[in-house]
Amino acid sequence: MGDTSARRARLVRLLFGGRPTAWGLLVPVVLVLAGLLFATSAVTSRGSSLRPSDTRDLAGVIDAQDASLEAKQRTVSDLTTQVESLSTRNAPADSRLRAMTQRAATLDRAAGMQGATGPSLTVTMTDSTRSVDSFGGEFTADDLVIHQQDVQAVVNAMWRGGAEAMMIQDQRVISTSAVRCVGNTLILQGRVYSPPFVIKAIGDVDGMRQTLDQDPTVQIIQQYVAAVGLGYDVSTQPSATFPAYDGSAALRHASVVE
Repeated sequence: MGDTSARRARLVRLLFGGRPTAWGLLVPVVLVLAGLLFATSAVTSRGSSLRPSDTRDLAGVIDAQDASLEAKQRTVSDLTTQVESLSTRNAPADSRLRAMTQRAATLDRAAGMQGATGPSLTVTMTDSTRSVDSFGGEFTADDLVIHQQDVQAVVNAMWRGGAEAMMIQDQRVISTSAVRCVGNTLILQGRVYSPPFVIKAIGDVDGMRQTLDQDPTVQIIQQYVAAVGLGYDVSTQPSATFPAYDGSAALRHASVVE
């Protein structure tokens, strides 16, 4: 008991009344710096949290932007329909103009600017459900996902096989539509999609099946289906209806920076 009291007395003298130590001098400095840090945080946040509770991850931001883009596309589609209706109603009754309008309507169908109905072929592609470790180093993570070139190979084969109208996911596409991927997501006309990727085409069903079976790149995909478990399914429907393409028909390309 006596030893304990003596130790306490010595500690009190060192901290408050004894000879200053390096630790005793450092404590006030630390306290001052902490006070400055708290004051700076209070001024910066202006009374709010520096890390808001509603901060979303990247996937959430992408989903929000995707929903916003979809809403804007619907607005553009509605306005385009109104413009076409008003133009048809108020156009002057001229035989030459009517002939040009009919010609434009014919080209619109071939270009995908009108809806389409007919027998269809559907190709569904998805990533492997197996892990990279299950292959013992024989394959990499890139081998287990569907890539841009895989989707593009199927799309090109279906066009060659007699596709007259096509959709990827829930969007109507035309021959100039660009398919791009980032990681295992697909970017199509400004919107982002995750697998499975669904490609539908109206047209010559037998012809499309044949070109898919004969296309060298699609054959490689089917080899990976057997090797790593990629998803690849082909089905037919007796009748399907596609909406008109309502995106931009202007060609865009990259140019070399001088």
